[in-house]
Amino acid sequence: MAGDRRAGNSRQNHILVVEDDATSRVTLAGYFETEGFRVTEAGDGGEMRTAFGRGDVDLVMLDIRLPGEDGLTLLKELRQHSDIGVIMVTGKNDDFDRVVALEIGADDYVTKPFNPRELLARTKNLLRRTYAARMADRASRVKNFAGWTLDLDKRGLTSPGGDDVRLTRGEFELLSALVDNSGRVLTRDNLLDHLNHREWDPSDRTVDVLIGRLRRKLETDPKDPELIVTVHGVGYVFTGSPN
Repeated sequence: MAGDRRAGNSRQNHILVVEDDATSRVTLAGYFETEGFRVTEAGDGGEMRTAFGRGDVDLVMLDIRLPGEDGLTLLKELRQHSDIGVIMVTGKNDDFDRVVALEIGADDYVTKPFNPRELLARTKNLLRRTYAARMADRASRVKNFAGWTLDLDKRGLTSPGGDDVRLTRGEFELLSALVDNSGRVLTRDNLLDHLNHREWDPSDRTVDVLIGRLRRKLETDPKDPELIVTVHGVGYVFTGSPN
């Protein structure tokens, strides 16, 4: 395996080229390097796993015809735990394999011999699509309300002034449930269901205690809350209209 080939940009798109023919692999890697990409080469499935396991690959260019485990087998493995962009490289007469590859989850394919400029265009288009999809997914995991920011992945809360506000696990779980159900009245039983490792108990006051803590952290006047409002006899409703 030739390993990483690095150019000078601070954050280049990283392409993993999986191809058993050394001449084709080096030629392809060299072409993409000159176009400003970072490239890692792999000659088989084992080398692909090693390179992919480092966690910073943006796109895989995967030859169907590989010794041992073929490209379709490796594609199926990739799709079990990743939605990374994959371009399959196929032979001119591999019509059946191309269809199978697309059914398994390949994003695109090119046929040998291919035009490098066409492959470059396909690569850039796929990288743009996958980046946009990741950003959209990331945005859906960050909730903004009344100047506050709740990051569901980092389990963090940031105040309108930019300060990090510490939340206990229970506070985070309860606030996440309220924010995800903005405008909907949730009973204490509903909210208890969102707290990990809690067994239902009709006398459990955990929710009320956590609501009090959240109000002290979120509300301008905890005694007259505007974000987490009590619906008497029913439960609580979050009014923050997250986006």
